[in-house]
Amino acid sequence: MNLYTEAQFERLLAQGLNRDQDHRPVVKLFTPDANCTWLVSEIDPEEPEIAFGLCDLGLGFPELGCISLAELRSLRGNLGLPVERDFSFTAEHPMSVYAEAARQGEGITEDTSSLLQAVAALVARRRS
Repeated sequence: MNLYTEAQFERLLAQGLNRDQDHRPVVKLFTPDANCTWLVSEIDPEEPEIAFGLCDLGLGFPELGCISLAELRSLRGNLGLPVERDFSFTAEHPMSVYAEAARQGEGITEDTSSLLQAVAALVARRRS
């Protein structure tokens, strides 16, 4: 399976040209048999095998960072299943909100209530 569509790849590259912005994730990837999830927002145009996103390896410590797409393609979970793309994922918020919600909940979430709490926390932090 491809990690992203051609249209998603173009968007990831475009967002990679503007690294100083708080982009919305473009793609959600996961291991169906190993509890790992990645929200990818950018690909480095100079090194298209390096992406940036929120990484959750299922250990309770999600973090923002660089992702080797080659490693993701070769990764297999406990049952030997490859990384898959979540076809139903559509980002409703910028990466900062997903990162804050993941920090608060110790894992990537799409739960509306958790994401709204993250928005409130980020707004409060900016005001102080």
